[in-house]
Amino acid sequence: MAYRDFVSLIHKSTQRDYLARVTERDKAEVAELALKWDHDYWDGSRQTGYGGYRYDGRWRKVADAMVATYGIKPGMRVLDVGAGKGFLMHDFTEAVPGVEVHGIDISRYAIEHGMDTIRGRIVEGSAASLPWPDKHFDLVLSINTLHNLYIYDLFSALKEMERVGCGGRYLCVEAYCNEREKVNLMYWQLTCRAFHTPKEWEWIFETAGYGGDHEFITFE
Repeated sequence: MAYRDFVSLIHKSTQRDYLARVTERDKAEVAELALKWDHDYWDGSRQTGYGGYRYDGRWRKVADAMVATYGIKPGMRVLDVGAGKGFLMHDFTEAVPGVEVHGIDISRYAIEHGMDTIRGRIVEGSAASLPWPDKHFDLVLSINTLHNLYIYDLFSALKEMERVGCGGRYLCVEAYCNEREKVNLMYWQLTCRAFHTPKEWEWIFETAGYGGDHEFITFE
């Protein structure tokens, strides 16, 4: 298991007003809207989610870094667990023409409003139960998804990532290292179920039998 710096390439480029998330609207009401994983979350206001989740090419540098790290070549299979609208999947196809990309996401809205280039490659479903056979993918990745699961589904998802992969495995989750980062995370998050320090996350990975790479993003 290795620590990677993939998402950190773009995470700090986003400006966040932590106080606005808890003062402009009732946070519980907003979270209820976000947890529907529908228009409000993806393409509504910044209060309820992304504020319009549109392709801007920022994920290409993440795809390029993963291709170099895991040796992804044409004909290999890549699975994105929590694929959203498929932006990273699209960038993989541009980085490595001929790569076979698949995704899974709980949001029907995201799938229906995803990129045309990966249409039909994302299935609706849960990370806790992946509908693919054992050792099917050369790279299994999950970015900013597993912290949205309750602990029982989180353990299942980690086991599933191990099961369907036969090569590289990587995940990124939110974490906190001090009280300021914990408060900022609590203010900013809308859908998070798992709030852990890096040490706690590493214990969870080991206990669940996840042996892949990982990364943490924090809210400073």
